[in-house]
Amino acid sequence: MVQILLVDDESYVTESLAATIPWETLGIEKVHQAASALAAIDVLEAYDIDILVTDIRMPGMTGLELIVEVNERWPHIRSLLLTGYADFEYAKKALQLKAFDYILKPVDDEEFIKCVSAAMDSLKEEWEAFDKVHQLQYSRRNDYGVLRTHLMHDLLLGRDLTVQKIKDKMSEYEIKLRTEHPASMLLIQLGKQFSDMDYHSVSLIEYAIGNIAEEVFAPYFHVWHCKAPHDCLIVLIEGNWDLFPKRTLDEQNHFLRAAIETFRKNVSNYLKGEIYVTLTNWFHFPDELPKLYQTAIRSIYWNQQEETNPLLFIEEQTEQSHNSVKSLEGLYTHPTLTHLLESRQWEEAEAKVSRVFSKMEEAGYTREHLYELFISVTSAFMYTAHKQGRFITQMDQVGFDPLHAQKLVHSFPHLKEWIFSMMNKLKAEWSASEQSAKSYVVKQVQELIAQDKGQELSVKTIADQVYLHPVYLSKIYKAETGEGLGDYIIRMRMERALYLLKYSNKKIYEITTELGYQNPQYFSKMFKKHYGMTPHEFRDQ
Repeated sequence: MVQILLVDDESYVTESLAATIPWETLGIEKVHQAASALAAIDVLEAYDIDILVTDIRMPGMTGLELIVEVNERWPHIRSLLLTGYADFEYAKKALQLKAFDYILKPVDDEEFIKCVSAAMDSLKEEWEAFDKVHQLQYSRRNDYGVLRTHLMHDLLLGRDLTVQKIKDKMSEYEIKLRTEHPASMLLIQLGKQFSDMDYHSVSLIEYAIGNIAEEVFAPYFHVWHCKAPHDCLIVLIEGNWDLFPKRTLDEQNHFLRAAIETFRKNVSNYLKGEIYVTLTNWFHFPDELPKLYQTAIRSIYWNQQEETNPLLFIEEQTEQSHNSVKSLEGLYTHPTLTHLLESRQWEEAEAKVSRVFSKMEEAGYTREHLYELFISVTSAFMYTAHKQGRFITQMDQVGFDPLHAQKLVHSFPHLKEWIFSMMNKLKAEWSASEQSAKSYVVKQVQELIAQDKGQELSVKTIADQVYLHPVYLSKIYKAETGEGLGDYIIRMRMERALYLLKYSNKKIYEITTELGYQNPQYFSKMFKKHYGMTPHEFRDQ
């Protein structure tokens, strides 16, 4: 409800305005009156006023002083000033004080309505802008879970982001962890009590586990949790050691392990199922995160045979010997498999993996080497799928299940067959995704041109709206449709011109302007080039 306050020590002025102005037509539902600035402040404190109309010269507190007070306490209010010709200098001063406008006395009703309407329009624009911002913030908050997960996956799978970029994203997504501080990682697997649940039910359980983690570890730890790329949950924690500045590392570890035990018990009590936690040592975040994640996943898969130990400490695992480590070196030399897949160098990627398999066959291998190969290659697969906005499990859900992975790494031929099968799936998925994206861009462009209302529409302005370089957009459009984008824009305008010339009484210069052309002669030249006659000749035939 819009409310207005009229202030003047000459009460007949406010009474006359209150009685004669069509307030409901203006959209104002409540009109208040005050005979002094001090009385106006009482009204302002008691009601939600949107527009203030005040005289300048009043005893005690002037209208200018009232505007200053309003600006400080109620900055959203639009202030209009009533002033006579003799007080014009005061009016200029009021504008400097951010008064919305001034109205000359004696008040002309039409002029008054015009000023109040402008103030109403200004308020509506502000409200609409606020609503848009609020909706965007609400939408963004709803999307925070997705955005945080995407960022986590980028970091876990080794995407090259600067520390500043990571800081900016974490701040934007309201993640409390700090870069360049010690952090620890928990990987959480669901116990067999949850194994028969459908996907939706498991998602709810995972969401509940994340909430329990936040409740247990806060306020002593900062927590960031989400679904990991592999089939588990991840919880990153950073000690809020500002609360405990004198704690030693041993005390921190003891406190953390006690919190993990409480966490496991709460999950068991509330969700009626067990979880298995793999805990890493403290590491430098985010630099050491990708490597440590692969180590933790490898440990999970290695220890998957028996669910007897509910808490696994990575730093306590016995290092396995690497008799044929040189056979795996090809995985980590540049260009990496991730780079080859991301840049769609499919043949080079297949050749790289083939060389690794060949060297493993020549030098010999252990099951641990097959695990390392599986983890490294699947991480590259996951990153590539993630770049397309997909989860790799959407392409092959079984292959990324830890139990199935065990079967794969027990068999050299099966692992080799599965990896090349996944590479072919990625290639097909990427090609389909790329083709779909191009078709979508063409559709966007044609919709923009169809909506052309005479603005300066060009390849450059269209490219800006679809966030592509003009040259690249032109190539896509020509490849997809066989017609140049510039030619298509002109053809659509000429067809529109033909329709307007045939079915409307608009003059040639009006049609010229409507189509976005500044010069009628140029429009006539383009029309003749397209149809073999001028617009006048077409109309006269």
